[in-house]
Amino acid sequence: MNSKDKANGTLLIILAGIFWGSMGIFVRGLADLAGFTSIQIVSLRLTVAAVTFTLILLRKDVKGFRIALKDIPLFLGLGLGSVLFFAACYFTAIQMMTLSVAAILLYTSPIWVMLMSLLFFREKMTKNKLLALVISFLGCILISGIGSGESNITVIGILIGLGSGIGYGLYSILGTIALRKYSTYTVTTYTFIIAAIGSLFLCSLPDLWHKITVCSRKPYLFIFIILTGLVTAVIPFLTYTLGLEQIEASRAAILATIEPLVATLIGVVVFREYLTLMSTMGIICIIAAIILLNLRHSQSNQT
Repeated sequence: MNSKDKANGTLLIILAGIFWGSMGIFVRGLADLAGFTSIQIVSLRLTVAAVTFTLILLRKDVKGFRIALKDIPLFLGLGLGSVLFFAACYFTAIQMMTLSVAAILLYTSPIWVMLMSLLFFREKMTKNKLLALVISFLGCILISGIGSGESNITVIGILIGLGSGIGYGLYSILGTIALRKYSTYTVTTYTFIIAAIGSLFLCSLPDLWHKITVCSRKPYLFIFIILTGLVTAVIPFLTYTLGLEQIEASRAAILATIEPLVATLIGVVVFREYLTLMSTMGIICIIAAIILLNLRHSQSNQT
């Protein structure tokens, strides 16, 4: 692999992180525009992504729609237990707390991946992994705003934010298993189809439809809904996947940590959110823990 390929891969991963980091704009934009609830925004996003990925798979490989009946529970876990659960928690956290806090709690996902890997893949708990776990836990305490008097930080909000990290991390575990038998496009298409269908049972469809019909700016609303699915789901997933073809996964994981930094920057610049010294230290702790995990993983692969 030449340096040009690595440079292109690096750019693609960074672009994916930037797109993911912009989710707060769309979540809050749709909430302000039509009064959608968090789960309704999740449902709209997942539906747009499911339709788009279906069209992509139809073009790429029609045979990719074939899956074994015994693997249906696996895809149910990916769609409902991971993507739907993670998105619902994250979008709710975005509306309950600042973008920086929600994004950082989401990015505790590598810690949960580590713990689940210990359970499911029998990976060893090393001193470095334990150190990263302690640092990330300290970071969660700092960004939780304990003792700061911030009224928008609650125990429920923190738990919901951590739930997004757990759901996000679960995708790495179940996705690794699914990718042993199926292509990336098959896994993603079925994951989003199942997640989208599941979200329809939670989003109160009559109320969702009512909010759409009474919206006075329907053309703008539909454009915004489509952009939400494309910008926060389809485009970042595709760019991240293409990037993984050109650089190693450990490096990609480190580069993807630009997402919470972008979310934080958007929160400060666009929504005038204020970062305290304590929350800033928490952000540094969690990002340091994530980088430590990935750097150690990269070094172990090279030995």
